[in-house]
Amino acid sequence: MKKISIIIPAYNEEESLPLLYDRLKDLMEKMNNYEFEILFVNDGSKDKTIEIIKDLRSKDERVSYVDFSRNFGKEIAMIAGLDYATGDCVVFMDADLQDPPELIPELVKYWEEGYDDVYAKRRSRKGETWLKKFTSKMYYRILQHLTNVEIQIDTGDFRLLDRRCVNALKKLRETDRNTKSMFSWIGYKKKAVLYDRDERVAGKTKWNYRKLIDLAIDGITSFTTSPLRISTYISIPTFIVLFIYFVYVIAKCFVVHEAIQAYQAIILLILFFSGVQILLFGIIGEYLGRIFNETKNRPLYLVNEYNGKKEMNDEK
Repeated sequence: MKKISIIIPAYNEEESLPLLYDRLKDLMEKMNNYEFEILFVNDGSKDKTIEIIKDLRSKDERVSYVDFSRNFGKEIAMIAGLDYATGDCVVFMDADLQDPPELIPELVKYWEEGYDDVYAKRRSRKGETWLKKFTSKMYYRILQHLTNVEIQIDTGDFRLLDRRCVNALKKLRETDRNTKSMFSWIGYKKKAVLYDRDERVAGKTKWNYRKLIDLAIDGITSFTTSPLRISTYISIPTFIVLFIYFVYVIAKCFVVHEAIQAYQAIILLILFFSGVQILLFGIIGEYLGRIFNETKNRPLYLVNEYNGKKEMNDEK
């Protein structure tokens, strides 16, 4: 009997966990030809999330959990889930039920047909503002143009991964992670499944616009060096314009005999090149920051407890 691990990162999700478990329980009863593991990764929740998860495990041994020593973020929670998952395949989904568990049988169907990465592509997104939908769409378009790897557009973390995809992702241990890009980078045989994303069943979203902007920057700078080429793209036309302007000033002085206010040109040039330098220093700073984080060689996360067992010195 094949085993399916459902990995669910959770941060302050005490309201949605009982509802999520009930729907997963119904699903597992219908798919009784598979063995299941529900692996919660508690990302340093400050509410009763871990207590609820422990209560669920006491009633159902198919429930497992990894309890972080503190909040490390969703990206780290996802790699931790891969480290501890024991299934022949894994399914990533959020705890807020925006990703419907009832779609899992369709994901499994395509997995059985030989696909390694069956990802759920959003057809619609309920409960989200126009601005969030627009910025998300533009982010994926920009990321696609900056990379040489095909990025799945309008696709989140809700997907099924075969064990060999899991083993490949476990080898990628960089600190600044963008798992959505990594899904594309590892390759393998992929299949899209369309679905309508629901609203949160309870609680509030943990993603504000500041965090989303940080995630977008991480996604671009951790997956491609294309922004570093901006300096080249900007410098060439800049020097061409500067050369043309210089010729124009000299020609005007000799032909028209009209004096030009030098301070005006100087101020404009200073402001222009200062803006370019600030932009390029910011890009270089992003990459230097990532080099700094990688050279520290710290573990990605520390585990406080795994299925009731204290792991005081566990480093990943």
